[in-house]
Amino acid sequence: MKTKITQSPTIAARFIEHGDVVAFPTETVYGLGANVFNEDAIRKIFAAKGRPTDNPLIAHIAELSQLDQLVQEIPPAAQKLIEAFFPGPLTLVLPKHKTISLLATAGLQTIGVRMPSHPIARQFLRACGVPLVAPSANLSGRPSPTTWQAVRDDLFGRIACILQGDQTKVGLESTVVDCTGRVPQILRAGGVTLEQLRTVLPETEIADAQDASAPKSPGQKYRHYAPQAKVVLTHFPQFTVPANESAYIGLHEPPQPAMFDKVMICRDAEQYAHALFQFFRECDELGVKTIFCQAVGEEGMGLALMDRLRRAAHG
Repeated sequence: MKTKITQSPTIAARFIEHGDVVAFPTETVYGLGANVFNEDAIRKIFAAKGRPTDNPLIAHIAELSQLDQLVQEIPPAAQKLIEAFFPGPLTLVLPKHKTISLLATAGLQTIGVRMPSHPIARQFLRACGVPLVAPSANLSGRPSPTTWQAVRDDLFGRIACILQGDQTKVGLESTVVDCTGRVPQILRAGGVTLEQLRTVLPETEIADAQDASAPKSPGQKYRHYAPQAKVVLTHFPQFTVPANESAYIGLHEPPQPAMFDKVMICRDAEQYAHALFQFFRECDELGVKTIFCQAVGEEGMGLALMDRLRRAAHG
């Protein structure tokens, strides 16, 4: 398959109309979209990524009016979150509409829905005229792509089209909140923080990690976000000076920085999160064998960042 690379949302949307899949930028990471109502197109997502079919997909909408096509109801808590955070890096898990294929939801009666804020994503979704299911546009298990070049590296020749945009703003996936239970629960930390959610719904909880046998959200069950290199979490001031072919990313300069092949010092957790996946990919290109990542406090964006670092490190 020859992959079309374009800057035109209209051209990219034609591939969706023909039942193909398209990688496109969002404010979080690049997504790999297919028509939510086309099972053959959805199967192409799983085939291109090598993604397990028991890993649910997230539906992306351009307009709030499209929610009626995807969900049976919008609970009051979900309505408050929609008013506060849509469009933006927040996914809400809601009871799915009966017309939505179980292939898109990993056999569940719920579906995750979000409205991206990225202007190119919005133009593209409007041009498609239908909601799209879209996981991250990478080979399954690899670091999520934050540039169109990273999508090309993983999926060129495996998908029909890549819609170009700049490097993504957030750099980590959306926050996923389950709104089908007694209280809203965060299934995956992401671009909207726990603290922000609690300003709207103070009762918001973090879901028990043990509940992931039949995950309602991507990122709960399988090894994710991992480079080819070994990822080691470090806690200052304890630090083991590395052997050769090592890299480091964190908020503080490591001991003996000259010992590393690549070093990135970030000003805060937001910049760390924004840079992480691209840093992983650049390390793989350099042939780095071990990446040391500084642990951070789990407040604000640090909660999502530490989730990704642990999954990359422990698999």
